[in-house]
Amino acid sequence: MILFQILTALGTASSLFLVAAGLTVIFGVTRVVNFAHGSLYMLGAYVGWVVLSHLPQTIFGFTLGCLVTAAIIGVLGVLIEICILRRLYRVPELYQLLATFGVVLIAGNVVQLLWGTRVVTLPRAAWMQATISVSGHPFPVYSVVMMVVGPLVLLALWLLFSRTRWGALVRAATEDREMVGALGIRQNILFTTVFGLGAALAGLSGALSLPQVAATSQMALSAVSDAFVIVVIGGLGSVTGAFLASVLIAVLQTFGAIIIPQYVMVAVFSVMAVVLVLRPNGLLGRAGKGGRAMGDLPKLVEGATKLVIGLGVIAFIAAALVPAFDTGYVLSIMQDALIAMLFAASLHFVMGPGGMPSFGHAAWFGIGAYGAALSASSWNLPMSESIVFGVVTASILAALVGSFMIRLSGIYLAMLTFAFAQVIWALATQMTGFTGGDNGILNLWPDGVFASPTAFYALVLALCAGGVLVLRRVLFSPFGFALRATRDASARAAASGIPVGPVRHVAFTISGGFAALSGGLFAFAKGSVFPTYINVSHSIDALIIVLLGGIQTMAAPVVGALVYTGLRDYLQAATTIWPMLLGIAIIVIVSLFPQGIGGAAEHWWARLGSRAKSKGG
Repeated sequence: MILFQILTALGTASSLFLVAAGLTVIFGVTRVVNFAHGSLYMLGAYVGWVVLSHLPQTIFGFTLGCLVTAAIIGVLGVLIEICILRRLYRVPELYQLLATFGVVLIAGNVVQLLWGTRVVTLPRAAWMQATISVSGHPFPVYSVVMMVVGPLVLLALWLLFSRTRWGALVRAATEDREMVGALGIRQNILFTTVFGLGAALAGLSGALSLPQVAATSQMALSAVSDAFVIVVIGGLGSVTGAFLASVLIAVLQTFGAIIIPQYVMVAVFSVMAVVLVLRPNGLLGRAGKGGRAMGDLPKLVEGATKLVIGLGVIAFIAAALVPAFDTGYVLSIMQDALIAMLFAASLHFVMGPGGMPSFGHAAWFGIGAYGAALSASSWNLPMSESIVFGVVTASILAALVGSFMIRLSGIYLAMLTFAFAQVIWALATQMTGFTGGDNGILNLWPDGVFASPTAFYALVLALCAGGVLVLRRVLFSPFGFALRATRDASARAAASGIPVGPVRHVAFTISGGFAALSGGLFAFAKGSVFPTYINVSHSIDALIIVLLGGIQTMAAPVVGALVYTGLRDYLQAATTIWPMLLGIAIIVIVSLFPQGIGGAAEHWWARLGSRAKSKGG
């Protein structure tokens, strides 16, 4: 029985490795955190279904179909790199991530337009249905095939990177991109071929998964989550490390399904978190590989211009006047925008001046929401006390886990926050007796003096606008200047007597508390709480808002929230292809305004001011 489970785990490990290999290859050279990798895997499954459906149901036909699919997705990856990412290599890595999220939206909408929401399955040929006996149990022949494919791909990649001139150039670019450019090597071509190879591996993995997994439009998110876990545990940029991590996770999933079936996901993401704390570079990662990623964020401006302050006042007055004109749809949309603004401001607080990027900021939002919901539904606390309970709970947890998280930086810190958020999401999903699982917690509505929609809106406006102003005030206090010093020159700050660790720790805790406040307000605004409040897509929403607004300006959460939520809600109401249009809009904005809309406005306003002064002089 144990042998049977081990063989099953090895088959699963090969599947996981094929998804993660492409992601680690891409990141190792280009430093692009490719959120679209799961979408490439999804497209590989759908394209593979089309190709394989027209080929003979033989081993040769299946092999040919998988290779053709890999080639098609590889070409698609080349087009993505040339048309989108090549223009963004000189901007901070987070903006490249934002562009790949635009690709995610486009790919998901394209799949729904071409194949709808139906589940696509590939009929298993006779050779796939064959079994062999292992410990008295039938073991699928196709699983044996997968056990062989994974190591073969690993061997092929090792030979490619270690025995070819192209591989030597890739390894050189991974170690020192600037030196490769100084030697006259055309990095554009190198990056394009690497991205194409990574995309081809994702497509191959998608096609190979068809006999075991049905293709759905929802498979992209789970695929990229698994890939991130494996890549981080193995070591960013290490293909061999990705293979070892795949085996580790597959064994954990296989035996965990028997021992702790309800908490397998929790165990997987907990292992990722432990590895990051003990070995920030992963099992086989080396210091410096990926360490620079997201460490080159734009500097925060010293203060808002008169233009930004004026626009902020106008926006606040306009928001306050909304109930006088509409108490239905418009009020609801504006309420969501205000909550999103506070959520994004809490992320900006640590990511902009603090230099601590996060891929899992929705954890604090979700803890605040669940804390408020559980205290209201289980203890019958009034809304105000329930929201306070959620904020206090999240702040205490942020203080506890922050002591471990702030030891890391750059991509490793971002991934640790991602792991923590996924643990919280898994707990919310699996602990059905406590959280309601996917059924959520329902019937949460404002009470007392805030029972009416306009009164609750006034509360949301006051708390969200006030919260943003409080965060801004903190950032321009002595503590805020100390925080920026720890970000820009931590060694110099420490030498000057600034306690770097405690300052970052306090900032992390404050950020978690304000994110929880937005989560508690959102829970009562929607009347329910679900695990989706914590998943990675919600964290990405906050990242999008901050980056669209411009991470170097304090106006980022306000500008980003208005642009993103307004554009998304307008497109949702106007057309069924809104995800594609929103994705295109995000890519265009990132390409035209690589410092965000707010950052571009600050730059133009400063130039106009300098010209006016020069003419006056």
